[in-house]
Amino acid sequence: MSKVCQLTGKKVMSGNNVSHALNRTRRKFYPNLIKKTFYIPEEDSYITLKISTSALRTINKKGISACLKEARAKGFLK
Repeated sequence: MSKVCQLTGKKVMSGNNVSHALNRTRRKFYPNLIKKTFYIPEEDSYITLKISTSALRTINKKGISACLKEARAKGFLK
């Protein structure tokens, strides 16, 4: 499975490790992803999503239905 948030589209970024002597080596910054199951009362079903923890905070604020609607509009979910 790829390391991409299914709601926000966050994915792996690349950058540099910078030592004290300013030597630069390439590294990756991974999103903080969790697997979470949500209940959708409108559809009377459960859905399992791989989301970032910041997306989980957004779900707590807006609600799962609104977040799923936005993700489908942006093309992150089918």
